[in-house]
Amino acid sequence: MKSEILKHLTYSLGKDAEHASTYDWRMAVSLTLRDRIVDPWFESTRETYQSGAKRVYYLSMEFLIGRLVEDMTANLGLTEEVRKALVELGQDASVVFHDEPDAALGNGGLGRLAACFMDSLATLGIPAYGYGIRYEHGLFEQSFVDGRQVEKAETWLNQRFAWEFERPEVRYRIAFGGYVSHHDGIAEWHPADTVLAQAFDTPVVGWQGVWGNTLRLWSARPENEFDLESFNRGDYLAASRSEALARTISRVLYPDDTTDAGKELRLKQEYFFTAASIMDLLRRFLSDHGDIRELPNAVAIQLNDTHPAIAGPELVRILADEHNLPLDEAIALARRCLGYTNHTLLPEALERWHEGLLGRVLPRHLEIIRAIDEQQQQEFPGSPRILKHGEVHMGELAFIMAHKVNGVSALHTDLVKDTVFADLNRIHPARIINQTNGITPRRWLHTCNPVLSDLITREIGDGWVADLEQLKQLKTRAGDHSFLSDFSAAKRQNKEQLSNWISAKCGVSVDPDAIFDVQIKRIHEYKRQLMNILETVALWNEMRDNPGAEWTPRVKIFGGKAAPGYHVAKQIVRLINDVAKVINNDPVTGDLLKVVYPANYNVTMAEHLIPAADLSEQISTAGKEASGTGNMKFALNGALTIGTLDGANVEIREHVGSENFFLFGLTAQEVMERRKVHEYARAAIAASPRLERVLGQIFEGLFSPEESGRYHSLIGTLYDHDYFLVTCDFDSYFDAQRRTDIAYRNTQDWAAMALKNTASMGWFSSDRTINGYARDIWQADSVLTKPLGKSA
Repeated sequence: MKSEILKHLTYSLGKDAEHASTYDWRMAVSLTLRDRIVDPWFESTRETYQSGAKRVYYLSMEFLIGRLVEDMTANLGLTEEVRKALVELGQDASVVFHDEPDAALGNGGLGRLAACFMDSLATLGIPAYGYGIRYEHGLFEQSFVDGRQVEKAETWLNQRFAWEFERPEVRYRIAFGGYVSHHDGIAEWHPADTVLAQAFDTPVVGWQGVWGNTLRLWSARPENEFDLESFNRGDYLAASRSEALARTISRVLYPDDTTDAGKELRLKQEYFFTAASIMDLLRRFLSDHGDIRELPNAVAIQLNDTHPAIAGPELVRILADEHNLPLDEAIALARRCLGYTNHTLLPEALERWHEGLLGRVLPRHLEIIRAIDEQQQQEFPGSPRILKHGEVHMGELAFIMAHKVNGVSALHTDLVKDTVFADLNRIHPARIINQTNGITPRRWLHTCNPVLSDLITREIGDGWVADLEQLKQLKTRAGDHSFLSDFSAAKRQNKEQLSNWISAKCGVSVDPDAIFDVQIKRIHEYKRQLMNILETVALWNEMRDNPGAEWTPRVKIFGGKAAPGYHVAKQIVRLINDVAKVINNDPVTGDLLKVVYPANYNVTMAEHLIPAADLSEQISTAGKEASGTGNMKFALNGALTIGTLDGANVEIREHVGSENFFLFGLTAQEVMERRKVHEYARAAIAASPRLERVLGQIFEGLFSPEESGRYHSLIGTLYDHDYFLVTCDFDSYFDAQRRTDIAYRNTQDWAAMALKNTASMGWFSSDRTINGYARDIWQADSVLTKPLGKSA
């Protein structure tokens, strides 16, 4: 290992050990590990071709893969070897590992789920490709100025990405605009613009390095790189115009779509990566299959949300226009290949494109969508329309073009059937199924929480890493005082490390003995960070009113980004920071209450926060969170949940036991009923002096003295437009938090409750989820001969 690292240091990076920087050492280690990955990766590809196994193609706008050096080291079983080699080479392994920037390829749960799924597909030996976009600048890098969120471009590709292989020979021409001509029943698209999609491959190797799949990301390139004639005329901007316009497509994740130009760019992004992916998988299929009608037997395409929903019309276009299948047959054949995962019950999150925009950017696809819509109407008169009110509804398109549609938690799936797709579900009652989300235990316990991972392995062996259900064995230790002491010591060690990290990053001193209360999610009204910070102010008021009472010290930790164009979310961000500034400097409450909001939440930050958390905030309005996966990560690492009956919280509570979960709030049904009550928010506020006091303090500028009216509109919204029922659930939430205070003071009982959470999370492995997809949606098999983690 040492000689391989030194070899890469010298011959790949051109440095000697004496003059190498941390970056050089990290790159040398990464390239050494990549060398070890290539052989199983190649062997997996050969085995897939030889076996004729069905391939899964997972299309996602996001792959939030985080740092890979520790992940790859762990999956290859080389953690100790690499650490020892670095120590003997005079390097601190932790410093080297943490030098790697997070790959800026996602935003939140959608992208992290895709990354967990890729890990599980490889661990289970199911041949698969992940397809997405190689964003140059990701979403954005978040910082705070006077409490306000400020966005700037991510710069992760300013350094070389060690894990990828550029594939200049894998390029596809992606067309936009133009017009369609029809002759003798044959359609021909005459595009106005084209760009090239170039592939970059990252190997994804599963546990023990037994199987390797591929994450293929597309980067946009111009057909004509450089206009020398314009350059020689002195028109330097025109010389690079085509390159700049092409690269715009793969520069930024989720460009602001509040403008027409932003909407067009988003549509182009979605078609760009989807079309390239469909072309690529068809090329691979045709390399060893002669009959295009055999496609569903060899290919399963999974759409991760509506972003790649244009895959249906694109596949139909190629089958009909290039392979000359009748349109009806092309639609039926495409449907047999496609599955669609719905991730939202929010109507605004089910994408809709203006018909004029889609027709201008993708004229042939609009024709095909009309044909799909008409076929559906002929077969099922009165079916919901894809095209209505001048808009193309991508949720309906994805549903109609998929042979299976899945929700991502039991509650969510029921609500999908009853609300957003109620009419389509009546027509196709067998199409919607449930596949509750999961998380990879390799990343979210074994690697991110080595102290707890080592304790578990000492107690029950390491089979749990590939078979998480083995954690059930720990339930018998809930009454073992010695084991509970070790379990609590592991949590305490993680909290001390996080306290030091918070001090260094945020300049706030926190007490590791306090309850660490954590909410880390993208900022959205339905996730109710606003309710969390209102409760924080209410607790602060009570502590100040009764400073001699028996208070449980608490550290409130927030993390998450607000979309650049989401004004209310950005107001909530600023309010959290304004409140933190006042509370953290209050001599009365002192160390009893602190509020911390480190900027630029990402996977690496989650790996710091989750192992140290005592309390997991899963407080969304019931019926709005599809599943959540953060809730699973916290519980797996021994945090107790305070939450509503929403998303996967319902199933987590069933598994861990209601006595080990702090429940509050209205149910999804009660939420719908409450909204029918006239002025329900004002009534809730009037009935809660505690809440009314907090809202008055914020409205009057207690936390923004330099601008007293800063939060007038935000507070006004709670009185008159509290759609997400912050006001109605506030008192129940406050009371549940006081129950956590009491429970936390009994350290032995709290440790037993935390252990029961960890021991009950086996069912929430993404390995279980992927097995469900493979069985119920893809009809895809593992190519491994012996499952990992199982006894012989």
